[in-house]
Amino acid sequence: MALERLQKILARAGVASRRKSEAVILEGRVRVNGTIVRTLGAKADSDSDRIEVDGKKLTPPRSSTYVLLHKPAGVVTTASDEFDRQTVLDLIDVDTRVFPVGRLDLDAEGLLLLTNDGELAAALMHPSGEVPKTYRVKVRGKPTDNTLVSLMQGVLLDDGPAQAQHVHRVSMGYRAAPSNTWIELTVTEGRNHLIKRMFEAIGHPVVRLRRMAIAHLTLDGIRPGKFRHLNKEELRKLRAVARAAGRKRRKSREDQETD
Repeated sequence: MALERLQKILARAGVASRRKSEAVILEGRVRVNGTIVRTLGAKADSDSDRIEVDGKKLTPPRSSTYVLLHKPAGVVTTASDEFDRQTVLDLIDVDTRVFPVGRLDLDAEGLLLLTNDGELAAALMHPSGEVPKTYRVKVRGKPTDNTLVSLMQGVLLDDGPAQAQHVHRVSMGYRAAPSNTWIELTVTEGRNHLIKRMFEAIGHPVVRLRRMAIAHLTLDGIRPGKFRHLNKEELRKLRAVARAAGRKRRKSREDQETD
């Protein structure tokens, strides 16, 4: 195999997403042919070079794995936790090492994709890829129509403006409370605590948050704490989404370079 960037090799092997693999390299945890490598531009040949992470030889997976998990609240979206809390990896049983694509807060619940396909994960996670994610949120109070419209027009957060693509109220029947409102919205980026901060900005703090969908993937048929593998048609569509996201990312980079 030809020389490739080291972080790309680590991501494909399921060590972590490409961005987190870069951090692994910078921390001095990677050796190539016995030498510690801390340079992000460094390249290696995964077929002929001996690559080690934390002293263990890197073994490329035989095939890629794609898992959908219905994450319950109270579970951490990490591979391990310093406080010994339950993690999303504790809820799945697969033969290969996978990592979560993006994250959900400790108190959030809903759909989470896990994979060892670093290329696909990088494409889906990058903000410029504009992959849609849909959330159902219970907020305090009763937002007016104008207030909900402001979410689509854009609200200013401390790290820049943010806006939803679609917003509408959801009727929850007997579970509805007079002091709260259920809202469903779709966004195309994944900044930390984005949904919570957007609703804080309009004066309606989030009480409960559940991710319902990532692109065409949904929670349908997956009970809380359970998981399933993607079927062939879902994977075909997801790869198409990732390719489209990759093209948008490259165009965004090219536009920045020409400014």
